[in-house]
Amino acid sequence: MKIFVYKVLISAFVVFLLYQLTIGYTILKFQQKISTIANKENLKMVKDKIRNEMKVALEKDKILKDEDNWKTKYPNVSNKMDELEIAGKKFKSRLITGTGKHRSSQDLKESIVSSGTEMITVAIRRINFENPKEKNLLDVIDWDKYNILPNTAGSKTAEEAIYTAMLAREVTQSNWIKIEVIPDSKYLLPDPIGTLEAAEKLVKEGFIVLPYISPDPVLAKRLEDVGCATVMPLGSPIGSGRGVQALEEIQIIIEQSSVPVVVDAGLGVPSEASIVMEVGADAVLVNTAIAGAKNPKEMAEAFKLGVIAGRKAFLSGRIPISDHANPSSPKDNLVNS
Repeated sequence: MKIFVYKVLISAFVVFLLYQLTIGYTILKFQQKISTIANKENLKMVKDKIRNEMKVALEKDKILKDEDNWKTKYPNVSNKMDELEIAGKKFKSRLITGTGKHRSSQDLKESIVSSGTEMITVAIRRINFENPKEKNLLDVIDWDKYNILPNTAGSKTAEEAIYTAMLAREVTQSNWIKIEVIPDSKYLLPDPIGTLEAAEKLVKEGFIVLPYISPDPVLAKRLEDVGCATVMPLGSPIGSGRGVQALEEIQIIIEQSSVPVVVDAGLGVPSEASIVMEVGADAVLVNTAIAGAKNPKEMAEAFKLGVIAGRKAFLSGRIPISDHANPSSPKDNLVNS
């Protein structure tokens, strides 16, 4: 029995000794480090060391390189986030809305207010001029509060678009016009030749021309050269809700353009508006995605926030895309454990 007790005592002593030499020693060392760090003077040294390491890491990693800086890449873009300037006129909102397809005038009014828009586009050819007393969309919209942008929707040729623009100027007393020349009723793709022809003639007539086009960088530059106030490349076919299907072409248009680029048509959700704003678009025009939503008022506000978020992201300057991981914490000069 005594031998058993001795064995137990010896075993316990060995276990205690091993504990002290391994785990116990580690804990003691850790406690000593905490005690040392807790010392005010040492704490200040640690803080200074961490600050210096962070400064070195930032200078070393260069998160935003010069070639990725939006100012270098897009020298013609203003950094005033709250101002969109078209033909000398400034707007705080970068969301333009349409007036078609709304289920009621109440939906239209509520969505306009909720969107925060300052510019509204109206299809002149859809207004009944034979009955002047008939209530139409122009009666619903407060002309003193919003910039009315007539469009030539329904025009299949340059001649029809020019005629509609002249009519719009008489009705609205404004020389602003959004050109739409669409001969195809199935896909509703704009005619590049007819659009360029109509734009050139209307600019000479003193109109402020905003042409709706396919995402064609060559055409966009030609339209800018003839005097258009903006270019408006489509994201995808009108009313399709298919989002942005030609982002690379739109980016080329943005890079080479000296006039505002407004992405128009096909956007289905606010995140798609945010995407084009993130790459440098100056504004977006949204109609069907708001009018056709279950709750147009809420969707209009969502698009407003999506546009704001995208613009802020663009101006903030995104990090470069990398093929491999890049640790967010410093790799060098780590505090010894």
